[in-house]
Amino acid sequence: MLVPLYEAVYERLDVGAGTRLLGLGCGSGLALLMAAARGATVCGVDTDERRLDLARERLTAVGAPGGPALPTRLGLGGPESPCVQEAAAESAFTVVTAFEPLSALGAAGPGAAVSTLAAAAARTERGGAVVLAGWGPPERCATSGVLRVGDRLADPMDSPSHHREVPPPARWRPCGRDDLEELAAPAGLRPDGSGRVACPFGYADMDSAVRGLLSTRLFDAAEQVTDPIQVRKEITEALHPHQRADGTVWMPNVFRYLICRV
Repeated sequence: MLVPLYEAVYERLDVGAGTRLLGLGCGSGLALLMAAARGATVCGVDTDERRLDLARERLTAVGAPGGPALPTRLGLGGPESPCVQEAAAESAFTVVTAFEPLSALGAAGPGAAVSTLAAAAARTERGGAVVLAGWGPPERCATSGVLRVGDRLADPMDSPSHHREVPPPARWRPCGRDDLEELAAPAGLRPDGSGRVACPFGYADMDSAVRGLLSTRLFDAAEQVTDPIQVRKEITEALHPHQRADGTVWMPNVFRYLICRV
């Protein structure tokens, strides 16, 4: 669903041969695969081992048709991951991307997100680009109404008595006009342009829409404190206004990206 965002950023930064790209929260590796297809050398980290397994399939087993596997490094965690340190030791990164919406990047709080960005920037060459992305205005994102369901059901997670031994799951939150800039400044990053990209979420049917939204991880917190069946039921109800006569589900959205310089 975020392919238009990836394409817009890569085109603006002229990502290609000679680009050394680090993907924070790389997920299942689609954005990395697109950058590698343009000739970039890529490295990616994520906190979900299952998603990294999918990224490894995409990036180390396929390669170009009939050609060798794409050179890549993938690791669990963030900029402190050994794979990032190894890649940076060879040569500093020229581009760092944080394409996950702010709700995922800052799941442990804005302070943790700033620390992550600062650590990544320290491994980026002077003048290199760090790209942050987030949801656009809620009134221009049809999916925001559905994501609010997960946020509402996950409210018990905010209780002081709810102790966790691991960082809390990602939670959706709307992205304010200056939220990206407010993350960039304390991380030592200088804004150098921004843009908005239409990223509609489209699904073949209701079941695909529910499964697709659950795969974003933005309902994980709700499923931990609520019956998963209830979560699916409420997602379905919230999706009904977006289901068309042919059964497909269509939700127009806008994402915003901010390009910063180290």
